[in-house]
Amino acid sequence: MLPDFLNGRVLIAGAGVSGHGCAAVLQGLGVDTTVADGNPESRARIAAELGVETVDAATVEPGEYSLVVTSPGWRPDSPLLVRAAEAGREVIGDVELAYRLDRAEVFGAPRHWLAVTGTNGKTTTTGMLAAIMAADEPRSGLRSQAVGNIGVSPFDALAASPRVDILVAELSSFQLHWSSQLHPEVGALLNLADDHLDWHGSFAAYAADKAKILHGTHAVIGIDDEYVREHWAGSTRISATAFTYTEPANGQVGVSEGGLLVNDVAGMRATVIDDVTTIRPAGMAGVLDAAAAAAMAALAGAQAESITAGLESYVVAGHRGEIVLEQGGVTYIDNSKATNPHAAEVAMRGLNSVVWVAGGQLKGADVTDLLRTHAARLKAAVLVGVDKHVLARALDDAAPHVPVILVDSHDPAGAMEEAVSAAVQHADAGDTVLLAPAAASLDMYTGMSQRGDLFAAAARRLA
Repeated sequence: MLPDFLNGRVLIAGAGVSGHGCAAVLQGLGVDTTVADGNPESRARIAAELGVETVDAATVEPGEYSLVVTSPGWRPDSPLLVRAAEAGREVIGDVELAYRLDRAEVFGAPRHWLAVTGTNGKTTTTGMLAAIMAADEPRSGLRSQAVGNIGVSPFDALAASPRVDILVAELSSFQLHWSSQLHPEVGALLNLADDHLDWHGSFAAYAADKAKILHGTHAVIGIDDEYVREHWAGSTRISATAFTYTEPANGQVGVSEGGLLVNDVAGMRATVIDDVTTIRPAGMAGVLDAAAAAAMAALAGAQAESITAGLESYVVAGHRGEIVLEQGGVTYIDNSKATNPHAAEVAMRGLNSVVWVAGGQLKGADVTDLLRTHAARLKAAVLVGVDKHVLARALDDAAPHVPVILVDSHDPAGAMEEAVSAAVQHADAGDTVLLAPAAASLDMYTGMSQRGDLFAAAARRLA
């Protein structure tokens, strides 16, 4: 029997990957489904694959439907979605749809949802938490699966056989914007910084959408982040479990005597990692992600031994603080995923003497705070990409002591080869050569993955 919210005609906005997944699920449940898209080829493809009715997004009248399910990338000011709001029709996203179907027991008894968001560190924290819950499975008997922006679609996890009991979800601000009933058992807000403001309209709106993840049973917050603290201070909620890079108070997770301590969270008091320098990815960012994952796992009922096993077994996802080489006492770290200044700032935390490889498309982002915070730990900077001169001027103002090497080549492989060669010449034992560009990659590369792969390959050849 269909849940009440699906009684009627459903319009899906977007014929891409998300729209295809939603349409396939609703078609399978017998829901009267139509897909709207502005691309005739996309409409033809999804119609042929699913046999679903399609319409032009520019001409469809959403008021003729009872519900609109949008792809997460569609902006709130998209004409179709504006018309839906004017017609009084509810608009939800793909993850919200999956959550409602799960709560309605369409796929059996409801699952446990553990959800992670933040400007940076989402994928690492989600991967760590998934590893912990997998390590806890022999005791709990509950199968877990990473879903959302990491792992599989929530729909695939809900329909999986054998059953998946715990969904560990990485959620974006877009997905959270289009949610209203999504209340995870444990939700974590890692950090907040300017991002996607063109989509959300303002930092306040972006932060408010991110904070929706805290409306479930247990809330976990990065208390070291000033914007998270400010947002939580204005919240009506009574309590949250905080994680920190400093000594944790009761009910927090943090660093104590060099180890990662769960300090009376859900009745657990245990040092789950004896030496935080062994956590991967290296540096403060990796430690904070591990602390967040440990806090969430404790609240979800995992044992201390499982937290230890999961964190020790976790393998860093590519380009997110991965150590690609250790040679001659120099550590080479690929954090190509640091595509904005906040991510680069986080990547540098906990490192000492850094030869910084940076540059690309800054997209107007301000690097002042990043350089002011970390100028003292920079030994040299090697700059590439379209905005390298902007970075160079900022370094001259904030860190005039730092040697700056500009790479003029625009050939992807050649530029990275030249950059790493320069970095190697400035690095001595005890230093870290860090690719944390603080900028997007599409001025020269097919994406951050290619940029990181070329960095790793050049390091292994030249070091």
